[in-house]
Amino acid sequence: MIEPPVSLLAQLLHAAMLAIPVACVAWTVTHEDLFKEVHEWLVKQTKSRRPLYQRKFFYLFTCEYCFSHYVTIAVLVVTRFTMLYQDWRGYVVAGFTIVWLANVYMGLFGRLRLEVRHERTEIQAAENALKSEAGIPPKESATRLGRRA
Repeated sequence: MIEPPVSLLAQLLHAAMLAIPVACVAWTVTHEDLFKEVHEWLVKQTKSRRPLYQRKFFYLFTCEYCFSHYVTIAVLVVTRFTMLYQDWRGYVVAGFTIVWLANVYMGLFGRLRLEVRHERTEIQAAENALKSEAGIPPKESATRLGRRA
């Protein structure tokens, strides 16, 4: 059955929506504490394996950009989403579009986290300065207590 063509704007919006879970999964697996032990093991493998291809294989799971390609492939298999073309070329275009959008999202999210962490550090320093002026010993920072920005 031939489907009617979907507008380019609708395809871009669809790709933008699919890029959100791709970015979420890729970021979570490569950066968050939930997978910390696995991530540390993978990083160790990228440095200790002898053959280059083995080091590169393990690296694919530690880099959010690289890993987002695999998550995108899985999303395309599940959703059968294509862009511009209805054949294999549509999967290629959709894949690179989703990867690009997901990495824009992850870049923005990483920048936001960096700014939040910077603001928390500034706030903690200001609080410690006020307390030291008042003669109160400074409290441990949130990062030393095991919480992350």
